[in-house]
Amino acid sequence: MALWGGRFKTASSDIFKEFNDSLPFDHLLVQQDIQGSIGWSKAIQQAGVLTLEEQQQMEQALLDLSAKVAAGESDILTSGAEDVHSWVEAELTTELGDIARKLHTGRSRNDQVATDLRLWSRAQVDVLIDALNTCQQQLLTLAENNQEHILPGYTHLQRAQPIRFAHWCLAYIEMFKRDSSRLTDARKRMNQCPLGSGALAGTTYDIDRYELAHSLGFDGPCVNSLDAVSDRDFVLEILFAASASMMHLSRFAEDLIFFNSGEANFITLGDQVTSGSSLMPQKKNPDALELIRGKCGRVYGALQGLLVTLKGLPMAYNKDLQEDKEGLFETVGQWHSCLVMAGEVINSIEINSARCQKAAREGYANATELADYLVSKGVPFRTAHEISGQVVLYAIKQQEPIESLRLEELKQFSPLIEQDVYPILELEYLVDKRNILGGTGKKPVSNIIAQYRHNLGTSDYQVRDAKLTDLRAISKLVDYWAAKEENLPRAEDELIKSIRDFAVIEVNGQVCGCAALYIYSTGLAEVRSLGVSINYQGKGYGKALVEHLLERAKNLALSKLLVLTRKPEFFARLGFEPGNKEHLPEKVMKDCDLCHRQDNCDETALLYNLNNGHPLAIPVTQVN
Repeated sequence: MALWGGRFKTASSDIFKEFNDSLPFDHLLVQQDIQGSIGWSKAIQQAGVLTLEEQQQMEQALLDLSAKVAAGESDILTSGAEDVHSWVEAELTTELGDIARKLHTGRSRNDQVATDLRLWSRAQVDVLIDALNTCQQQLLTLAENNQEHILPGYTHLQRAQPIRFAHWCLAYIEMFKRDSSRLTDARKRMNQCPLGSGALAGTTYDIDRYELAHSLGFDGPCVNSLDAVSDRDFVLEILFAASASMMHLSRFAEDLIFFNSGEANFITLGDQVTSGSSLMPQKKNPDALELIRGKCGRVYGALQGLLVTLKGLPMAYNKDLQEDKEGLFETVGQWHSCLVMAGEVINSIEINSARCQKAAREGYANATELADYLVSKGVPFRTAHEISGQVVLYAIKQQEPIESLRLEELKQFSPLIEQDVYPILELEYLVDKRNILGGTGKKPVSNIIAQYRHNLGTSDYQVRDAKLTDLRAISKLVDYWAAKEENLPRAEDELIKSIRDFAVIEVNGQVCGCAALYIYSTGLAEVRSLGVSINYQGKGYGKALVEHLLERAKNLALSKLLVLTRKPEFFARLGFEPGNKEHLPEKVMKDCDLCHRQDNCDETALLYNLNNGHPLAIPVTQVN
C-alpha cells in the first residue's frame, strides 16, 4: 500500500517499485515507528482530531502490533508495502478501519522518518556506549593482571624504549574513552524531536510539540521545520564516531597481530579467536583480528557515501535521504560486533613474559638512559647523545648489549662513566624511571589503573549456579585448562548433561570462571573443572567458587568433599586436608583410568569433612 495514490492515474511499474521501496531495510525502524505513532496519536487527540476513545483504541492496537512484531509473528518483509510507515498504517487500518486513517493527520513521512531514525539511533548509541565501556573494562582487567610484564615499545616499527604491557592496554582505553565521549556528545545533539514539522513547513494543528517530544524521551522539539526534516548530521556523527573507533580497533588489531606473530611472539591468542589452515597444519591464524582490521574500510565507506549524498542537496527533504539508512544500519552492526569480538580476543590473551623481556633487552633501548646518565655528570645532551651513539656502534660490533660491556670498554668513550652506570642500564630501571604522570613507570601505571577502576566502576561479580546459556563460556574454560593439563577434558554433551553441577563467576555480565560439584553414587562429592580465565586471576574468584560449592554441598547434606589438584596450597587455605587417592575408588574408576598420567600422577588428594565443618584428615588429590 502506498500513502500517495490519489493524485496518480496508473500504478507504479514493478521496476520503479523495487527501486523506490525502502521496506527491505527500513523495516528495522518498525518499533520506533510504532512508538512515534503512539506519541502522535496522543498529540492529535489533545488537538481534537481524535476522541479519547479513538486514541485509546489506536494506542492499544499499536501496542498489540508491537508485541506481534517482537514475537516474530508479522509478515512485514513479504507484505509488499512501500516502507515501514505504510506497513504500520496498513496493519492498523486492518484492525481499526477508518479510525486508523486519522493517524496521519498533520504528519508527513518526512518528519515521521526523521523521528524514527533519531529514536533508533538513540537506542543504538546506548548499546554502543555500553559495548565500549565493556571493552574498556576488559582491557583494564588485562592491564591490572599484567602490570609486571615489560615489552619493547616501538616507533617507526623499530624497537624504541621498553614499556609495561599494562601501559599499552591503557593507551587503547584512552582511545575507547574518546570514542564513548563522542557518542555521548552526539546523543545530546540528536535528542531533539522533529515530529510536528510536517513535510517541511510545520503543521496547522494545535500540537504541543514540547509535550510530544518529552513523551518520546526527547529533550525538546527541533525548532526549525526545514532543518528538522532534512537534517542528517546525527547520522554523520554516528558514522564519524564509528570510523574513528574502527580506526582504533584496527590499530589494536594490527598491534596484536604483530605481537602474536612468530617474529615477535609476545602474546598467544586463544584457540577460540583463531583458525587454522586447510593446507598447513601448523598454522594458527589471527582471523578475528584480521576481520576487525578489514571491516574498518566498510565503515569508512558509509561515512564517505553519506557525506557525498548530502553535499549537494537543496533544502528540505529529498528522496536522496533514503540513502542514509543502509550504511548506518550496517555500520552500527559491524561496529558493535567488532567491539564484542575485541573483548573475546582480550579475554584470550596470554603474555609470553620471557620473550617480552628478551626482546625489550635487545635493540639497545637503554642508549637514551646512558645519555641521560652522562647529562647527570655535566655533559651537554647533544654531546651525551653522540657518545651514546658511539657506544651503540661498538656494542653492535661486539655483538653485546650495552649493559654487558666491561667498564674499561665504556670508559674509552667517556672517562665520566663509572660503576654506577650499570644499575641505570637495567630493564626495570629504564621503565620505572619514567614515573611521571602518563609514563610507563610502575607507579603511574598503577595509579591510572586505580583511577580507571573507580571511573569505570568496580568489577561487579556474582557467584551463581550455571544456566544452559552459560554452556559456551563453560566449555571454553574447560577446554582451555584441559589443554594446559590442569583439568580433564569434558565433551560438550557431557557438559550439557551436567550443567546443574556447575557454578560460575560472572563479572560485569561475563562468565569468567566455573567449577562443578560432581556427586558419586556413594555420596562422595568432588570439586572439579575449576578454572578462572587467565585475565581474571588474582581476584579471589576461585576461592568464591569453591566456597559456593561447599555451601551447596552442606545444603545437600553431603558428608565429604574431595579434590584432586596440583595446587594443594590453594585448597589447604580453604580447609581441605591431605588424603589418599587410593581410598577413593569412585574417582579412580570414573576418571583416573581415562587419564594419560594415571601411571605418573602428580596430583595431590585433599578432602573436606562436611559433617562437623572441619577437614577430615584422611585421603584425597586434583581439580579436574
